[in-house]
Amino acid sequence: MRVCVIGTGYVGLVTGVCLSHIGHEVICIDNNAEKVKLMKSGQSPIFEPGLSELMQSSMEAGRLTFTTDLGAGVSHGDILFIAVGTPPLPTGESDTRYVEAVARGIGEHLNGGYKVIVNKSTVPIGSGDWVRMIVMDGMAERQQIPVGAGAPVGKPETPPFDVVSNPEFLREGSAVYDTFNPDRIVLGGSNPKAIAMMKELYEPIVERKFAEDQSAPQVPILVTDLSSAEMVKYASNAFLATKISFINEVANICDRVGADVVQVAQGIGLDSRIGSKFLQAGIGWGGSCFPKDVSALVHTADDYGYEAQLLKATIDVNTRQRLLSLEKLQQMLKILKGKTVGLLGLTFKPDTDDMRDAPSLILIEHLNRLGAKVKAYDPIVSQSGMRDGMTGVIVETDVERLADGCDALVLVTDWEQFKDLDYTKMAGLMHTPNMIDGRNYLDRNVLEAAGFTYIGVGH
Repeated sequence: MRVCVIGTGYVGLVTGVCLSHIGHEVICIDNNAEKVKLMKSGQSPIFEPGLSELMQSSMEAGRLTFTTDLGAGVSHGDILFIAVGTPPLPTGESDTRYVEAVARGIGEHLNGGYKVIVNKSTVPIGSGDWVRMIVMDGMAERQQIPVGAGAPVGKPETPPFDVVSNPEFLREGSAVYDTFNPDRIVLGGSNPKAIAMMKELYEPIVERKFAEDQSAPQVPILVTDLSSAEMVKYASNAFLATKISFINEVANICDRVGADVVQVAQGIGLDSRIGSKFLQAGIGWGGSCFPKDVSALVHTADDYGYEAQLLKATIDVNTRQRLLSLEKLQQMLKILKGKTVGLLGLTFKPDTDDMRDAPSLILIEHLNRLGAKVKAYDPIVSQSGMRDGMTGVIVETDVERLADGCDALVLVTDWEQFKDLDYTKMAGLMHTPNMIDGRNYLDRNVLEAAGFTYIGVGH
């Protein structure tokens, strides 16, 4: 099928690359000319395991191209994905101006055959009808009759498109895997023709032709109305964020009563009604999705006269949890002024270069305020030269440089390689070998044998 993906952030680029890999002809659009130039050279602007290889192979096969020309993309695609960012505003609501600009641009370029316009961006509930309206406004502007030309004759043309909501459930660091091995595909829309085209688009994925386990049952497809599909996305992320905040609340109680939250999480996770996922206590959630989506859902509830108390508490617990490592450092080192603290990891989660709303940024800010010297090492950030938002921290190029002279280390991101570091050597380089394990990720026995004083979270 002929596909156009507008926006090449995490969602758009992964969607476009993976759809081209399974055989569709894909044009990816972005208004950033430098970014498009980079992608045309075969380089991915983001770090995502497996993405660069698939991108290059699809380009070589002629199924994937990049351009800044929105008109060319709209003309090419039978299915048009809107996958631009919807960053949070200070109020907590989503900033939809980029979606609006794209929808208007699509309307200005629509010409000819039937199109399915797909909301892949995470948009406020009710945005499907709003996008349809904006597209029609764009069409009206293009078809505007010059002054003095007279009124159009006959009935207005039926818009040759439908809007479908198709929320994404991709985890950064596992986005390619998640695309080919989804738990479900959600399609929101009212026109059977549009839904049928979307089912045809995803058929190879539904039939597990590119899955890790190709013998697995077909991927369930849930067809809903537009608003329900939009709500599925928000409700899913809000539930997962709530689950993390819950186990963090339990961890803080465990710290006080002498219980071990790791064992508690294992115990409750064995209950089939609860499950073991998202029960890892630590320093809280961050990234581009959970903070934005939970806040947006709270804001939507407020707009309609309902106070979402549980979701507000979920946010409050997470805000407090980010300062937990700071409190533990103060208990361990007493005065932080003049002390050197090293952070193991900067990104909000492993296997990504994403620093958006990362807990490390809050730690850096407060450690600087309290007069500590802050150093950090991250497998991606340290090697990439990325320094946006990195004021107040020395980014080291290896873990030995990080450990040298530190009064304490804080594990912020649970990168797999952090399990196998030479902690004995690192302890010998430190002023005082203290470890705050903000993810309960490291082996306490290994750390203590290496000479560290080890403190976990509720552990």
